[in-house]
Amino acid sequence: QVQLVESGGGLVQAGGSLTLSCAVSGGLLRSYYMGWFRQAGGRAREFVAAISWSGGSTQYRDSVKGRFTISTDNAKNTVLLQMNSLKPEDTGVYYCAAVQSFLVRVREPEYQYWGQGTRVTVSS
Repeated sequence: QVQLVESGGGLVQAGGSLTLSCAVSGGLLRSYYMGWFRQAGGRAREFVAAISWSGGSTQYRDSVKGRFTISTDNAKNTVLLQMNSLKPEDTGVYYCAAVQSFLVRVREPEYQYWGQGTRVTVSS
């Protein structure tokens, strides 16, 4: 059973940076895609970024391109989301997710495993 645990959230001023970390356990295989999603109060959970577990393929939500970077550290079984130039609209609970797939997945229902989330608040 794959388990995902997020960390690294917090309060930051607009223009600042945060790095979210997702610790992965339970035998994740190379044929997995890892994703980050976020949910702001009262809104649906939305796709932020995804990466193949091997690290070879990435995809980003348009509004975070050039500001966020997703990466994997296979030796540490960790997925990172480096977030720069943060904006108030980036505020929300960020979730790490995993799906067994050889193709990138951006839809929430397609992901099989989810963490509990870590809260990011960007003040203006």
